[in-house]
Amino acid sequence: MSTSEVVRPGGFLGELNSRHHHRALTVFMVIVVAHWAEHIVQAVQIYGFGWPTSRARGVLGMPFPWLISQEWLHYGYALVMLVFLWVLRHGFAGRSRQWWNLALGIQFWHHIEHLLLFIQAQSGWRLAGQKVPTSIIQLLVPRVELHLFYNTIVTIPMIVAVVLHRRASAAERKLTGCSCGVPRRPVLAAS
Repeated sequence: MSTSEVVRPGGFLGELNSRHHHRALTVFMVIVVAHWAEHIVQAVQIYGFGWPTSRARGVLGMPFPWLISQEWLHYGYALVMLVFLWVLRHGFAGRSRQWWNLALGIQFWHHIEHLLLFIQAQSGWRLAGQKVPTSIIQLLVPRVELHLFYNTIVTIPMIVAVVLHRRASAAERKLTGCSCGVPRRPVLAAS
């Protein structure tokens, strides 16, 4: 998408993607990176510490083990992430928008996989006769590794998009109305 194709929404979405974009984007990215870190910790618990998969629950899953087993929670997170990737994309232009859209596309597929897991958990039906809810790619790759991979390939383009967005040209900032990339003037100490 070229920079000239950015459509600026009005109302609440317009405010969220202009005046409040920096704050909304910061909160969203902290949540996304924390979630990604949970998957990394879980992998370290399995491959670094040699824990069985059933015991490797990340940081939050240790005191709250039910977090790991609730498909509605995983699906809800995947859906909310998809919604916020869509909603916050209006504040991006140029190359940052391309990277953000890449993350959005990958998250759309990740959401479909979680929807499939959620449907199986609710209905009792199992994909390909598996004993537990299983996603399509999970037929080839174990769940822990697959979801670490999914979260990695969604988070990295988001980080690239945010870095590029923070360095947006004046023309891109004008198109989106976002001030995330506006150079800050240093505060001079009183003499």
